Amino acid sequence: MTTHLVRPAAQRLPSVRRRRPRIRLDRRVVGSFFLFTGGVHVGIVAAEPGFYRHFADGALLGFARSRWQDVFMAHPAVWGLVLAAAEVVLGLALLRGGGWARLGWAGVIAFHLALMVFGWGFWLWSVPALTLLIPAARHDLRGSAPLTRPSNPT
Repeated sequence: MTTHLVRPAAQRLPSVRRRRPRIRLDRRVVGSFFLFTGGVHVGIVAAEPGFYRHFADGALLGFARSRWQDVFMAHPAVWGLVLAAAEVVLGLALLRGGGWARLGWAGVIAFHLALMVFGWGFWLWSVPALTLLIPAARHDLRGSAPLTRPSNPT
């Protein structure tokens, strides 16, 4: 009895290249991250809402600094919970998938773009995040269904 080794197709055919696995940012990872950060904001509100006071100190636009102090810091616990709820909704939309993922990806990208208004330091987070989020959203949304229900043809 003789035995021989059978090589995988990628090794037998010279025209087939082996690809290194690419790390792909998945909507489940981003959705879970936004659920987590929503929880962080609930924790901040529970511990000390005044923690938000200096968030906009380095804002690039003067109106962002003044509105932050006049609006957000007038009721930081309420606005902190609104922020937490928004992040949780975006996270759940991404985790739900399908048409809801469109809402989630759009909100997550808009969130990071808005974050950049608050200063150059936020660019250090937002620019790399957007370089991952935008391609991930494009890849995910290629196969997703629309948010609305399809109509019944009659």
